[in-house]
Amino acid sequence: MKTLEVFSGAGGLAKGLELSGFEHAAFVEFNKHACDSLSENFDPDRVFFGDIKDFDLDALEQIDIVAGGPPCQPFSVGGKHKADQDSRDMFPYAIRAIERLAPKAFVFENVKGLLRQTFTEYFEYIILRLSYPDFPSITNTDWKAHLEELRHIEDFSYTGKKYDVSYKLINAADYGVPQTRERVVIVGTRSDLGMSWTFPAETHSEDRLFWEMYVTGEYWDRHKISRATLPVSDISIKERASRLAEKYGMFEPEALPWKTVRDALLGVPDPKLNHGIIDHVFKDGARTYPGHTGSDFDWPAKTIKAGGHGVPGGENMIRFGDGSIRYLTTFEAKRLQTFPDDFVIKGSWGEAMRQIGNAVPVLLAERIGRQLALEIGRTTQRSRNAVWKTTQPA
Repeated sequence: MKTLEVFSGAGGLAKGLELSGFEHAAFVEFNKHACDSLSENFDPDRVFFGDIKDFDLDALEQIDIVAGGPPCQPFSVGGKHKADQDSRDMFPYAIRAIERLAPKAFVFENVKGLLRQTFTEYFEYIILRLSYPDFPSITNTDWKAHLEELRHIEDFSYTGKKYDVSYKLINAADYGVPQTRERVVIVGTRSDLGMSWTFPAETHSEDRLFWEMYVTGEYWDRHKISRATLPVSDISIKERASRLAEKYGMFEPEALPWKTVRDALLGVPDPKLNHGIIDHVFKDGARTYPGHTGSDFDWPAKTIKAGGHGVPGGENMIRFGDGSIRYLTTFEAKRLQTFPDDFVIKGSWGEAMRQIGNAVPVLLAERIGRQLALEIGRTTQRSRNAVWKTTQPA
């Protein structure tokens, strides 16, 4: 099964899909450093460095999945919130890829801000355009007129491709990523294939982590930390632990515990030591400021950010139990985004952090990819069975 990766970034989504069994036909990326990273980790001959507007979709053979992360700046809380008025809005080009290639499915990821009230109509427009990619604007005016036409598509004789599109606000921590990272994931499956898509069930929970920390103490035992050395729990922690004990009684929470920074960095040496890990380099100068105080060592990391609020900034720092802080190394940031340790991120620390912060966590991408591969496999088998039946003698 082959994929086209658009707005590929450093390749977090691509790596996850690769691990779930997909083969990449091409990568399209505008940033030179990200292309350098892609070329280090995937087939460099498949990496297109340039504007997606200039990429020849017709040169591709059968594509099963179109995947990518259209630039989030038009919708990010930290941006200017210009949506369709922002020149960086690349959703129209993502839709063009669906229109031209007719993949079996697509996966797009974007920031939580895409669901803000301000963008309600434009988000509806995106979903409807993805649902009916062959439906052009009748009036050829603006997107709002096109939206009205799409809302009443039953009034038109539409015979083009149709996709069943669903979206979900996902917290990556709920899937075992050691980071509380909320992102919108949009998945579409081609209607004629009859796929039954549902997002993978969450596997990890905050309740279970809190339970193992403050009800049973298993978390500290697992990390060989003496409970006697832990600070006395404040009233709010004690009250929450009591509520959890009442809620679950004799039965512990069924999910696995959220992964913490400590969990993710288990066995990683101090960056100041002579360890031989090329991208695990200590960076001095970490400072806190309001709203940017670092990620607690014994909790999932805050969202690793890619913009001015995170590079440099508190979201790219670790805060240890004694209150000390330091910057994450590139190696540590990769761990928090669940990249393989040998995955190469090219560029300086700031540039590497930008790429890592922009990426889809590999583990999350793999979970979604495996679910898609399963559904596509079932569809393919049904088609084969149907063909076999028609070829049998009466």
